[in-house]
Amino acid sequence: MRGLNFGFTFPKVYNTYFLACVSTIGGMLFGFDISSISAIIVTDQYVTYFDNPAGLWQGGIGAALAGGSIVGAACAGFISDRIGRRDTIAFACLWWLVGTAVQVATRTRTELIVGRVLNGVCVGLTSSQVPVYLAEIAKKDKRGSIIVIQQLAIEIGILVMYFIGYGCSFIPGPTASFRTAWGIQYVPCVVLLVGLPFLPRSPRWLAKVGRTQEAVSVLANIQSGGDQSDPLVVAEWEEITTVLAAEREALPGWRKFVYNGMWRRTFAGFSVQAWQQLSGANVMTYYLTYVFYMANLTGNINLISAGVQYALFIVFTLFTFMFIDKTGRRPLLIYGAIGMAICHFMIGASKPQESTHSYHQYTANAELVLGAYGTSHPEGVHGNANITIKVTGSASYTVIAFSYLLIIVYALTLAPVCWVYAAEVWSLETRGTGMGIAATGNWLFNFALGLFVPPAFRNISWKTFIIFGVLCVGAAVQFFVSYPETGRKSLEEIEEMFRPGGPKPWKTKLGQSVLDERAQSVAAEQRKASLGYEGKAEVVREDGTVETVEKKWIDGFANGSNGAV
Repeated sequence: MRGLNFGFTFPKVYNTYFLACVSTIGGMLFGFDISSISAIIVTDQYVTYFDNPAGLWQGGIGAALAGGSIVGAACAGFISDRIGRRDTIAFACLWWLVGTAVQVATRTRTELIVGRVLNGVCVGLTSSQVPVYLAEIAKKDKRGSIIVIQQLAIEIGILVMYFIGYGCSFIPGPTASFRTAWGIQYVPCVVLLVGLPFLPRSPRWLAKVGRTQEAVSVLANIQSGGDQSDPLVVAEWEEITTVLAAEREALPGWRKFVYNGMWRRTFAGFSVQAWQQLSGANVMTYYLTYVFYMANLTGNINLISAGVQYALFIVFTLFTFMFIDKTGRRPLLIYGAIGMAICHFMIGASKPQESTHSYHQYTANAELVLGAYGTSHPEGVHGNANITIKVTGSASYTVIAFSYLLIIVYALTLAPVCWVYAAEVWSLETRGTGMGIAATGNWLFNFALGLFVPPAFRNISWKTFIIFGVLCVGAAVQFFVSYPETGRKSLEEIEEMFRPGGPKPWKTKLGQSVLDERAQSVAAEQRKASLGYEGKAEVVREDGTVETVEKKWIDGFANGSNGAV
């Protein structure tokens, strides 16, 4: 369990924001692959070359990434526990390089699907293990914002690749436009591979595999600039070793995910990722150009309007980056799901101002915009067979406005927070595999929805949004009754919240960390020793033991020092 060997030692950088910015390029790969399709699927070159794929064919192309991601996420824990979080990300990049090559050279729909499946294996590995790596290196009071960088990287990848795809759409020729766009996907992968050797391995993974000296050194370098006697380092190392010793007494195999309250963590990690997909936001991420076709936006106006949505995604996730560790996870999840439900309903539900329809069609206070105002186009809208309904006038503006608002609410809440929460709930012994399980939940439903949405638009049109609205209400209920607050608590403290007899989720609050009290206790003991009183001070030795050192004021002068430990 030594991890991958690069042949020589690279200098390491321990600034957590730098570590996050490099490692989350893995998330950027995910964003690149999303936009490499969403910006291309409405271009004439794509529609002509692939013979206007519709229904399950287009659903299969869109869902292929998620299909591969299921495989990657399912294998991620096994790989991560053996070679480490950082090196798993490097291994994932190899799949990306091969998958991108297949996409660039594709000649058929089937080859395109195969290339996206291979890219998906990479995304499954990185989407599950980058959050684990970030959670294990970050300080508890900044952990939320650090993991949010993963979501920001995804969104930046979506925006950059979307406009690359848009620009490439002007390249003449039958295939040069989309082949060029897909080939540019090599760039972030190469940058990630170059940056990874400069990142340290996770101290918690190092502790888990018995590389104690390295674990202590990395923990001290990240938390206190290398000072192994820092009170926070001492307190956190004690927590890590105590919890790890207890976990090693756990049942082997799959039973460790259900015993002693672990089923609650398994359920929370899997379901929070599933709800991120079932919220329906990826309908806008993958198929916003289709939605805007329904709202009568065409051509460059459609593509640019969709690009604006991706820019909004980044801007509002930045707000979450700034306040997630101040507000906590529960409020963002609960109110975010409610807000998204309202947006879904409003895309189809709004009281009409004027109408030429009969009175009997509007007996309710709210009517369906797409349902009431939409005109049926069984042959497809603007030649695209996936879109069979269109609205114009004020109704189209309602659809556009609430599509944007849906993404804003999602960017503020579920998009980043679901990744944060899923990375926090696992124990050290189960975190690598557990996050793989959580990410598998994300990608299973991503795959299902990727297949479902194009046929749903084709067959039930506006009712698709009503289904997602109902699902968002269900998500809000579950968030309230089963997710305790994890914000500003150490990963080891979070474990206690899920054990039998732990607090009711709705009674948990932000902060209230026992680790702070323990660090203050260590600091007080060290201050007593340094002030010349007979006392005890604690320091983490290189072998991982926490040694209590007795010190007397007179000893300090005898040794020619000031008496400090």
